[in-house]
This record gives sequence, structure tokens and C-alpha cells, in this order.
Amino acid sequence: MATHGSAQVLELSGLRPGTEIGAWRIGELRGYGAYGAVYRAERRGEEGSGSFALKLALHPRDKRFEREAELLSRLSQPNVPCLRDRGQWAHRAGPIPFLVMDWVEGLPLYTWGRGRALTSRQVLRVLAQVARALAATHQVEGVHRDVKGDNVLVRSEDAHAVLIDFGAGSFRGAPPLTDEVLPPGTSPYRSPEAVQFQWRFWRERGAHYAPGPADDIYALGVTAYRLVTGVYPPAQVTWKASSGEASAPVPVQVPAEDLVTLCPELARLIRQMLAKKPSARGSAAQMARALEQAAESADQPITHRPRPAVAQRIHQPNLSPSSHRRAVWLGAAAGLATSLLLQGAWNLWQQPRPWRAEGPRSLGRDTAEADAGTSGLAKDALPSEDSVRNPEPRPVRIGLDIPKKPLPGQLRPPCRKREKELNGGCWGVPRDATPPCEEGNYEWRGACYYPVLAPVPSGTSEHP
Repeated sequence: MATHGSAQVLELSGLRPGTEIGAWRIGELRGYGAYGAVYRAERRGEEGSGSFALKLALHPRDKRFEREAELLSRLSQPNVPCLRDRGQWAHRAGPIPFLVMDWVEGLPLYTWGRGRALTSRQVLRVLAQVARALAATHQVEGVHRDVKGDNVLVRSEDAHAVLIDFGAGSFRGAPPLTDEVLPPGTSPYRSPEAVQFQWRFWRERGAHYAPGPADDIYALGVTAYRLVTGVYPPAQVTWKASSGEASAPVPVQVPAEDLVTLCPELARLIRQMLAKKPSARGSAAQMARALEQAAESADQPITHRPRPAVAQRIHQPNLSPSSHRRAVWLGAAAGLATSLLLQGAWNLWQQPRPWRAEGPRSLGRDTAEADAGTSGLAKDALPSEDSVRNPEPRPVRIGLDIPKKPLPGQLRPPCRKREKELNGGCWGVPRDATPPCEEGNYEWRGACYYPVLAPVPSGTSEHP
């Protein structure tokens, strides 16, 4: 039986075409998620003059929308969607916030990249546009906080790029909306300094990491790395055999040019954006200029290098969940700064994974992976049939021995159904429980298990 809240969400994410919201008449639903739904809309009395994206909150008085509207209202830049209207829609549950922006047609960045034989010049030009959008955001003392390929739309005809979904963004003076150590964001795009802060202060009440422009630049570097290589920059967790404790995940230096052919300028700029030291990354404006200048002479096609030995450079063992289905489990906990398992989730996202079919996307589409990583808007309703391929190289899969005591943040007995109590902790059984175990799974008496995260009060981390 649906609760009142779930019924309300179903209603607001399933409004009939023709419903009037403020000065707007909505058309079809283009996507929805945990916090909002996006409809194609037209201004009443001006039907046929063009489409807009109306983003409707799914909960009354949602302050996330106020913050997003305020940040967008400060921006006027060709690579950022233009805010056209904002308001409150009268509803029996209370006033429902909404935003109206220009409609943006385009492909998500990674899908756009897969559909063509990319050159370094094309990549440089697209990245430069995203950097320009970030520079404009930083100039008004804002941060996007969720830069990733799914939040960049690229028009096929002219490669015009737009940075979308400022729902996780913030600006100087904006009050925090979550109680977690880390603000909203998507795990594999977190900067090293953010992860180190979380690792250090996850036990301290009131500790909050404040992302800055350098965090956005690092996320752009991760985006660039995945765009050209098909994988995330790898990370590792080092275990101390004597204590059973682990260090914070740190990036492993496997340059993108070791995996694919790149022009030297693009390779260097990706390395710069991924620099461990924030000040070494430079500003978004500086990066935009460097990318634009490099694009003037870069024509080298991007092709994968047949060098599987590169994968062996990644130190083993590492702590990472095993596959995309494990990402779903840990992604939901990625914003919970409470345990080592969180860092395992962060590490998971660094591992190469198969390309997934994705389709044309509008401004309304949000997170395309089960990483719970943005403001909660949904996948576009128009998926395409894209070929699925596995990028190379892939790291070696290993199974870890069950630790002698529960991991930090792991569920303790009594365990739930379908879970097994081992060494004082609760463990789940993957579909394929026969060794050799997948990455991040643990082996015990001839079977594979994964650690179960202890339930915690729901929050909005990983969501704005």
C-alpha cells in the first residue's frame, strides 16, 4: 500500500499533458527522480513559440530548488541553461517549487563520444566549453559540485556543450541542506582532498567539507579521463596487515595517454586537472584558455592502446565493490560519511566498467547511473540501442579473505534474511558466489560474500 508521500510523488511525476503551472502549460514527462520531475513545457498563450524545460519539485517547499534557482539566476553564459522563470505551484500538500529553463537537446557527453571517432581537437573544444561554464559559475562565487559526463549535453550537429543540473550546486553564503561530512556529489568525481577530509572526520559531528573551484576542476579531469579512455582513474585502498585497518583511497597514477593515443597537450591538461595538489590544477578560466589554445593544433585521433600490462601497475589488493550491481548497493551509501565501505564505493567507481547503452537526453535527464549522484532527476524516456563494449585494459580480479572483525560501518548481528553472520558482521551473498570472487567480494570456506552496510537515518547526501 502506497504511503501518502509516495502517492504524492507519483502524482507530481505523472501530471497530465496540458496541466497549467504558473504561466506554463506542460507537455510530456521527460524524466524524474527522487526530488524532481522535468516536463517539456510551453508558455501559455504562446504555444508553438518554442519548448522549455519545467523542473517541478516532488516535495513541498523544497529548498534545493530555491538554491538552484538562485545560482542559475546569477549566470548568463552560452554553456549554461538560461533560467526563464521560477515560482511556487499551489498544491494541496503545500507550495511546490518549480524552475523553467531553456530546453537543451543533446547527447550526454560519454554517449556523444562513443558515437564518433574522436580526435583530441574535438575533446579539447568540448572540455573548453565546460570549463567556460565553470569559470562563469566560479566568478559568481558558486560551485557546481556534480560535474560529470551525465551533466554535460552535446549537440550532435555542432558539438555545442551545455553544463546542466545545478541542483547539487551552491554558492557563498548558502546554508547547508545536509548534515553529512561531504556535500552532494558523485563518488568517482570526488577530489582527493574531499575524500581525505571525509576519511579523517567521518566520526566528528558537525564536520563539513566545503568544496571549492578546485573540486570542480578535478571532476572535469575525471570527466575528461573517462571520455577519452572509457574508464575512471583508478584508486586504491592499502590495508595494514597488522591492524586490519585501511588508508584513505588515493589516485593511482595511470596517465590517460598510457591507455589511449592523445596529443601531448590534451594528455598534459588531463594530468593537470587531476593533480593531487588543488593549487596545481589552476582556475577554470585558465584551464578554458589552455584547452582552447591546445585545440588549435590538435588533430590526433584517439585510439585505445593494446597495452593490458598497464592494469598491472595498479597496486593490489584494493577495496572496491565488484560490479555495477554492487555499485547500486554502495552508491546509495556513497554520501554517508560513516564507514570504510563508503570508500570502497568510491574506489569501485574508479574501476573500468562496460559501456552502457544511453540515448538522447534533454535538460530533464539526470543521473544515468545508480550512483545517486545528483539532484535526483531521471533518465530520459528515449533510450537508444547502443552497442555494449568493454574498454581495455581491465584490472585483475581478486578475492579477499574475510576479515577477523567487522569492517567500520558494517552491519552487526542480528542479520537480516539472506544475510550470513561471519566474524561478528553481516555478509551478503552475490549471485555468483562461487570463487574466484569478483573485485570487492570476500572469500570464506569456498564461497563469496560482500559486506552489508549498517542502516543509517536517511539523508540527502549525494543529493542536493
